[in-house]
Amino acid sequence: MKIFKNGLVTGLILQFAIGPVFFFIINLSIQKSFLDGLVAVLAVTAVDYFYITLAILGVGKLLENKKTKKILGIVGSIALIIFGIIMIKGFSGGDILTTTNVNPINLLGSFLSVFLLTISNPLTIIFFTNIFMVKALEYNYTKRELLIFGFGAGFATLLFMGISVILFSLVMKGDIPISMIKILNLIVGFLLIVYGGVRFLKVYKEKF
Repeated sequence: MKIFKNGLVTGLILQFAIGPVFFFIINLSIQKSFLDGLVAVLAVTAVDYFYITLAILGVGKLLENKKTKKILGIVGSIALIIFGIIMIKGFSGGDILTTTNVNPINLLGSFLSVFLLTISNPLTIIFFTNIFMVKALEYNYTKRELLIFGFGAGFATLLFMGISVILFSLVMKGDIPISMIKILNLIVGFLLIVYGGVRFLKVYKEKF
């Protein structure tokens, strides 16, 4: 249960890095219907679990060698720092998507549109892989424990997106404040940089 909670908390923190898929889903629920928003949430959750599974399977094989573990720990930590920098850089940028034309013909269309939008992002698997590499090293998780951690992280998507759809369907009928999104991305970016930096120093000092 503790491992699941750790995965859930990690996943919820990452969910605050709101991106285009989030806006796409919210616009579905506002412009089409509440049910369209829910099936869209199921779609993005399914993709996340797919990528999480691939990431865990890859991590399990790569972490068999101690030298490899240290190298991957360093690479994973640096990658987290880079992701954090990218998020903070976007804080002052104007490339955040705030509007999306949504025209699915039915619930299946809503599901497929979000599924394809999410799975087409090649950075997702890289991001999850780095997260699991760092966590596996930090807590010495076995592959089975990584699966539990991954289940918690994936459930965070369902929980966060589901609650968001419910709230926005009830109270939001206009544009989402861009300032709120930028601040959330800034916070998550900072957390990733700090976390990646601490892990880098710890892994770097470890002996083979």
